[in-house]
Amino acid sequence: MNMHSAPALLPIKPTRDTYDRFQQAYEHFNKALFGNELPNALITLQRRKGTFGYFSGDRFNNNEGRAADEIALNPARFGDRSLIEILGTLVHEMVHLWQHHQGTPGRGRYHNREWADKMKSVGLQPTDTGEEGGKETGETVTHIIVPGGAFENAAQKLMARDFAITWKEAPAALLPNSNGGDEAAATQKSGKRLRYTCPDCALKAWAKHDARLVCGEHMVPMLVSA
Repeated sequence: MNMHSAPALLPIKPTRDTYDRFQQAYEHFNKALFGNELPNALITLQRRKGTFGYFSGDRFNNNEGRAADEIALNPARFGDRSLIEILGTLVHEMVHLWQHHQGTPGRGRYHNREWADKMKSVGLQPTDTGEEGGKETGETVTHIIVPGGAFENAAQKLMARDFAITWKEAPAALLPNSNGGDEAAATQKSGKRLRYTCPDCALKAWAKHDARLVCGEHMVPMLVSA
C-alpha cells in the first residue's frame, strides 16, 4: 500500500463557484445600500463588446409566470478590472433595478436625474466621461467610486470576508479557436462605418467601430454584425 500517494483532487464546480458568489454580493449590497428592498434578479454573464454590464427589467419568467429582472455582467472585462470595480458595475445595475421598481426610468436609455441622485446616495458618482466633472445624466453614463462613500465601505466589508471572483475569462491569445482575430480586424477598420444589430429585434444601425449603441426598445447593447 502506498502511504505517500497524492490525495485525490476534489471536483471543481465553476458554475456554483461563480453564481453563488454573485448572489452573495447582490444580497450584501441589497442589505447595505438598499435596505433589502430590491427583489432578487437573475444575474447572467454576457460577453458583449463595449459594455461592462447592463440591466433588463422583467427579462425572465418562471413556470409559474413570475417575472425576474436580468443583471448582466461582461466576463470579458473581469481580468483587466479590479474586484471593487466589478462590484461597482453590479451596484450600478442594481440602481437601474431599483428605479425600475420604485422610480421612474428615463425614456429609452436615458439616465435621468432620479437615477443619478440614487447613484450618488449609494456612493457612485455618475459621469458621462468616466472622469470627475462629467455630466451626471445622458444617454451613456458610467460612474466613479466615491472614496469613503457608502459603496466603497460596503465593498470593503464584503471583501474582508475573503470574497473573491474565482473564475475569470482566459485572455483571447491563450484560447484555442479564439475569435480574438475578429476583434483585431474590427479595430483595423476604425475609419469605416460598421453595421450594428439589436440581438433581440434585429434593429440595424451604422456607426464607427467603437460606438456604443443601445436598442431603445429592449435596452440591450447592439452588436457589430456582418
